[in-house]
Formats: sequence, structure tokens, C-alpha cells
Amino acid sequence: MRRDTFLKSLAALAAAGALPNAAWAQGANVKMMIPANPGGGWDGTGRALGEALRDAGVASSVTYENKGGAAGAIGLAQFYNSAKGDPNAMMVMGAVMLGGIITGKPPVSITQVTPIARLTTEYNVFVLPASSPLNTMKDVVEALKKDPGSVKWGGGSRGSTEHIAASQIAQAVGVPAAKINYVPFRGGGEAVAAILGGNVTVGGSGYSEFQQYIESGKMKAIAITSGQRVKGLEKIPTLKEQGIDVEIGNWRGVYGAAGITPEQRAALTEMIVKATKSKAWQEALVKNNWTPALLTGKEFDAFVDKDFSTLRATMVRAGMV
Repeated sequence: MRRDTFLKSLAALAAAGALPNAAWAQGANVKMMIPANPGGGWDGTGRALGEALRDAGVASSVTYENKGGAAGAIGLAQFYNSAKGDPNAMMVMGAVMLGGIITGKPPVSITQVTPIARLTTEYNVFVLPASSPLNTMKDVVEALKKDPGSVKWGGGSRGSTEHIAASQIAQAVGVPAAKINYVPFRGGGEAVAAILGGNVTVGGSGYSEFQQYIESGKMKAIAITSGQRVKGLEKIPTLKEQGIDVEIGNWRGVYGAAGITPEQRAALTEMIVKATKSKAWQEALVKNNWTPALLTGKEFDAFVDKDFSTLRATMVRAGMV
């Protein structure tokens, strides 16, 4: 029997519930939707996960599609429409997408696809280009107080965790959040280019997106949104220790297609759990300073529901909704 025929037979048997999850998973040809442009946190997460799936032996191949825009809503809509019922399809997502759904109210919502797992948590880092006359978050805050519009904050799409953090920083120092001059970008690569080019005053994102530029001296890391200094990033001061009472994390996860069966969801979950135990995934965690935060099943469902409600309340208070 030809290999492609064999794999199709496996998938058909699995869809009918005739094979255990592990057997179905071995022949998976995974299609990974990354609802952001190349170079950002979702892109890095999706590609690291794909490598981990192969390393764990639960996927024979992984193909990627980047579709950025609207905090992931464009990629989400395409994933929903094109991957219905596909047991091998996955989509990277996270807190940023929830924020985008709250602010943008897109026609397709995250509730229309299938939750699989939370993978990591990452705190946002705020940076300045090396050429900036500003050197600290205190300098940024002083400029913000004098003229809020003069400080351009660059980061992910509207409703992203760095957008929320910028609004919370403004509120914490007595500046109305509505006066924040926030410049959203479709992907991490665009944001990095804007920061390095001096087109924004201060940039925010996960450390992994800025790491090479911080280490090479092209960017100055001035604050991290964690409650205390992060292991491996001890040189970056927290907002709280600089007198700004703001703490916010950015989690990332993965969803399956709409219309898959409970058995197919269980198979995808099993694949993800095995992938997170692989050497490739452990190396990715260290390389990118990601905090492992695996959560699956009903616990993940409940977490997303709660985070959506909490995030919406925070955005309302910040004047973003």
C-alpha cells in the first residue's frame, strides 16, 4: 500500500473512532495556521510547536500559513472557513486574539473553533531604540505627562497585551488612557522595524521578539510587565519597582478546527502534550524565555472564558471598549 493511501486510511479510521488516539496521531500531516505576519510571537510559537510535534514523533510533517491582521481575526476567519472538520488543522492564538475580538467584534469568534491547549506565558518587555534620547521608563513617563500624544507606543494589534499595558501605565501615572498614542502593527517584524527606525517612541512585545536586538545593543530594555524580575532577564526592571503598579502577562495557546469530533480533539490534545515533553520544545522554552503553562481540557475551556471576561473588564476600565 502506498504511504499516502495508508495515511489517508489511518485518518479515516480515526475519524470513525476505529483507532486509538496515539495510532491516529502518528501519521498526522499538520497544517498550522499562524494568524500573524512572520517574525512575531505567534509565528515563533507556531514554528517551535511544529518542530516539537515532529521531534516527538506525533506528526510526520507540518506546513505553516501566515495570515496577519486585526489581532488575529483575519487568520481566525480563514481558519474557521477553510479547515472545518479537519482533524489535522491547528491555529496558534492567545490573549492578544481575545483582546482583538473584544475591541473589533469580528464576524468569526474564538468560540466557533475548538480549544486544545494553553502552551506558555510570556511577559511584555518595553524597549527604546538605541538612538533614543530617552533611557528609562521614568523618562518615557515624564514625556507622557508633558504631552501624551508625543509618545508613540508601538506594538501588536489594538487590544494586545502591550496596548493594554500602555493604557494601564498611563492610568497609573495620572494620564487618561484615551490620550495614549498607540500604533498597532500586524506582526512583530513590522513593529521591530518601526522601533529600530525611530518611527515609534517606545515598543512593547514579548522578550523573544526583541532578544537579538537587545543583546546586540540596538534596543534598550527599560521595563518588564512581570510582578518580579524574571529568571534569565534579571537586568530588566519591573514596572512595579519603578513605581508603576502594572502587571500583565501574555499567554499563547493552540486551537483545533471547527466541527471536529471529541475523539479528534482528544487526539490533538495528546499530540500537544507529547510535543511539550520533547527536547525541541524544552529548548524553545529556554531560548525564548517562555514560561511553560500547559493547560488542556475543561480546565483550558474555563481559563479562556474567565480570561475573556477579565480582559474585557480591564479594557472597559482603560477606555478601550
